[in-house]
Parts: sequence; structure tokens; C-alpha cells
Amino acid sequence: MIAQTIFILILTAAIYLFSKNVGKIRRNILLGKDTDRSDQPAKRWKVMAKVALGQSKMVKRPVAAVMHFFIYVGFVIINLEVMEIMIDGIFGSHRIFSRPLGSLYGLLIGSFEILAVLVLVACVVFLIRRNIIHLKRFSGVEMTEWPKSDANYILCIEILLMSAFLTMNAADYKLQALHFGEYIKAGSFPVSSLIAPLLSNNAHTLVITERICWWFHITGILAFLNYLPYSKHFHILLAFPNTYFSNLNPKGQFTNMASVTNEVKAMLDPSFVPEPAPEGSRFGAKDVTDLTWKNLMEAYTCTECGRCTSVCPANITGKLLSPRKIMMDTRDRITEVGKNIDLHGKDYHDDKSLLDNYITREELWACTSCNACTEACPVNINPLEIIIEMRRYAVMEEAQAPASLNNMFGNMENNGAPWKYSPSDRANWIEGK
Repeated sequence: MIAQTIFILILTAAIYLFSKNVGKIRRNILLGKDTDRSDQPAKRWKVMAKVALGQSKMVKRPVAAVMHFFIYVGFVIINLEVMEIMIDGIFGSHRIFSRPLGSLYGLLIGSFEILAVLVLVACVVFLIRRNIIHLKRFSGVEMTEWPKSDANYILCIEILLMSAFLTMNAADYKLQALHFGEYIKAGSFPVSSLIAPLLSNNAHTLVITERICWWFHITGILAFLNYLPYSKHFHILLAFPNTYFSNLNPKGQFTNMASVTNEVKAMLDPSFVPEPAPEGSRFGAKDVTDLTWKNLMEAYTCTECGRCTSVCPANITGKLLSPRKIMMDTRDRITEVGKNIDLHGKDYHDDKSLLDNYITREELWACTSCNACTEACPVNINPLEIIIEMRRYAVMEEAQAPASLNNMFGNMENNGAPWKYSPSDRANWIEGK
């Protein structure tokens, strides 16, 4: 009963802390402006199934796709084993599913072990790619010490958890062979049976080994659960809603600003009365609260894989822009805003903003709006939307734009075209033809 009580207390604390931290992230996301992404539900379910569940955009990089698939499937399926461990921990039972599932239980445990090995292999490969091969897309000005360490921490945690799982099974396998105590004959152990000869033959030592690994495995999973909200690996949970609420419009189709549309309608139709703009509203976005909740969800969904930056033509040619940095900066800023609310209340302003304090003007205007970053993202994140909204603010609120754009704006206003020629001279090029 003491072990059960301790486990229930740990489980309750872990669920409470996780719920509390997820609640803060949800609050931060909802600080963004409203946007309607409830249309075409059937198509949205299809996109989510294809992109998030089916990993369809991962296959463009086959090695990473295969390794990620191992970890992804292992994470999903091994959770069935975690369910059994939790039930055993609460009720003090041991392998409670073995009797009702019968021979199927052996098949499941065997498949779990094979998946655990595949997860181990994938994690080792990813560690080598990051720390020995040093793939270029894992570097950049935004990839400071914490983002690099975060990735390594997760991979090492996965390796430790899978190792504990296999060692636990190996000890259990030997105890079953000895017919010791409650260790009834249950399960199939194709991998851990190979590890078993390395363990002691003493039953009491094996029980201690099995229990230590059992506690390490389940408490490690609960600790990992509470690490997720602080990590880029929160995409494990947010990838599904993020892809469901994807922008279904054709890439390159920009949204109209309602406030501007209303002004144009009022000029064309004097009888049109626009709805008053919300207090504090802006043209475009200066800070994260001027973005939509979907933009902020994408910031928390970003796993910093660097695929967007690796295909960005501006970044490839040496310009300052990195789409990954745009998303990381947005996440860092909205997290900072959330912390300020917790400490000082919702009306507190720290005189900082996403534009200038996090993202520079040079980054904004380096973007070619080609949508390569959006196409490359495995979970349909769209950095371009954030860039465009900040550009709108710079142009429409501050009248600040590069000189070449100001020249174009002047020509559009005076000549009705981007060029400096008068409308009456447009056909001069055909003279003499």
C-alpha cells in the first residue's frame, strides 16, 4: 500500500502540474486575435490525417523520415504499455493485461520491445546527425545553447526510458523463469531475453532491478510529460490541432484587412457605415497580441527542425532572415507576455514588442514571400503570415519601408502602375513596330 500511495501521489502531482502549464500555454495562445478556421471540416480532418498522423511531408528527407517514424510509432504504441504500468501502480497488480489478453499479450510485449530498439537506434542516429555530422540546418544564429541542448536532452531521455523498459523486461523474464513470487509466465521478450544473461541470477537482486527500472521508467515518463510545455517538443501534442486548423487557401493568397476593406467600401458607398474598430487595434502587427491565435499556436508547435530555413532563398543567399527564428522569436515573446501577466496582471506593458525587440526590419524585408518555408514545414506552420502582418504595420502605421518600395508606392499613387512612366506613355514602346 505504501508503494501504491506514493505512485498515486506522484501521478496526481504530475497530471496537476502538466494541466497547469498547458493551461498557461492555452491562455497565451488565446491572447491572439480571433480568426475563423471552422470551415470545411471534412477537408481539415483529411489534412490532419495526412500531414500529422500520416507524416506525409516528412518523406522529402527519407533518412529523417524513417527515423522519425520509428520514434513516432514507438511513442504512440508504447503508451499502451504505459497504461498497464499505471494501472499496476495504482492497484498494486503486476502485468494486469496478461490474463484478459492471453496470447495477444505476448505479441504486444514483443512488438513493444522491437519498437523500443527502433526508437533507441533512431535516437542514436539523430544524436550523431546533430553532434558529430553537424547538419547545417541544425545551426544558425537562433540556435543558441538552449535549443541545441533541448534537442539532445529529449533524445537522451528517450534512450534512458527505452533502456529502462528493456532492462525491466529482462529482469521480469528471468524472474518468470524462476517462478518467483507474483512474476507469472506472461509476455514474449525477443529483445530483453538477449539482455537477461547480463543480469544477476539472484532472485532478490532481480526484483530490485525490475522495481528500480519500473519506477524509473514510469516516473521518467511523467517527468518527460511535464518537460514538454517548456520544450520545443510540445509539437507532439500541438501538431494535430495545428494541422487541422491549417490555412486551406491557395499558397500566396493574402488576406484582406477588414479595417481597410471597410474604409474602401465607405469611400465607394457613402451610405455604408463600417463597424467601429476594436479599441487598440492596429493595421498589421507590432506585437504578438496583434497576431491571430493560430499564429501563436504555430509558434508553440514549431519543433525547430530548420527545414523552413534550409529552403529559404533569402537565407541561402546570406541574408539575415530565418523563418525558424521568426517562429522561435514569436514563441519567446508570447511566453514573456504570459509571464508578465502572471507576475503583474493583464494590463501590464513592458514597453517591448515582437517587432524591433525580437525581429529586425532587415529580417522582414529580406523575405521574398515565396512560401518555400510554408511548403517545407512538416506540420503546416506559416511564418510568412507573421512577416506580412509586421510589414503591414511598418507600412500602414509607421510609413516605413525600403526606399525601393516607397518609390513603387509613389508610382502606384501617381501613375497607377509600379513604373515611373506616365499612363499616357505606356504604349510608346510599340512605335515603329
